[in-house]
Amino acid sequence: MAKHWGKVLTAMVTPFDDDGRLNLDMARDLARHLADNGSDALVLAATTGEAPTLSDAERFDLIRAVSEAVAIPVLAGAGSNDTRHALEMTAKAADAGAAGAFLVSPYYNRPPQAGIEAHFRALAAATRLPVMIYDVPGRTGRRIAHEVLLRLFREVDNIVAFKDATCDPAAAARLVAEAGEHFELYSGDDALTLPLLAVGAVGVVGTSTHWTGPEFAAMIAAFENGDTRRAREINAALQASYAYANTDDSVYSMSVKAMLRSQGLAVGECRLPLPRAPAGVEARAAEVWRDLQNWRSRQR
Repeated sequence: MAKHWGKVLTAMVTPFDDDGRLNLDMARDLARHLADNGSDALVLAATTGEAPTLSDAERFDLIRAVSEAVAIPVLAGAGSNDTRHALEMTAKAADAGAAGAFLVSPYYNRPPQAGIEAHFRALAAATRLPVMIYDVPGRTGRRIAHEVLLRLFREVDNIVAFKDATCDPAAAARLVAEAGEHFELYSGDDALTLPLLAVGAVGVVGTSTHWTGPEFAAMIAAFENGDTRRAREINAALQASYAYANTDDSVYSMSVKAMLRSQGLAVGECRLPLPRAPAGVEARAAEVWRDLQNWRSRQR
């Protein structure tokens, strides 16, 4: 099956100005920066992009601005736990310039599997775009059943990819074994990318890829070329970035923005309920970045 979006996809943060307003100029600059530093495609208005705090108008202004600014594909986060609302957003994604729809499983209301399946079938029917399903049971409260995924991949032509954040490589292996010709598997957890490559993943939808894009591209290429030793070496060099990106005190959006600010990119702070990054996070970001740059210099 042809690859739709490449191997290194970045779930981009949403830049805000000092007053908390959407900063489209910075969004364009950040998107270009990511395109120049290892990202094959961008996922906008997803969890790392603080989608719950964006209005619909802001969401589509962001998608439109970034789609016009870069040549790489843009996937539009259009998921919701309200199917009617998600239908409206999914139907508008193509007109905003998106190359794909990124749809998270319904969260919080924890529908039964029949509801989850009906939800995704309805959304896929609402767009001509290829669709990536996102399963993250730690956030949604309900995992998508294996049998539901099989039916969706086999029976719905434009459901073509799966972002797997279930932390279950064995289940991913079974899914690829039974339906791999119908969909592409992407790691939804940066630290599990190498294990998931081993069972059939084609790439990652990452967060640390905001600053580790070249390493992820090299790790995936090494694995695909049979150089598993090199892939493990790169993965080892990324451990500090994995650990930094998400902690109890600083979750992904907060940590990524702190990293980007430490590199001189004015992406702003997060919107509540995500608070300002606590003291020490930007210093830790600078340390992680410095160590990664030193590792890069030793590879030359």
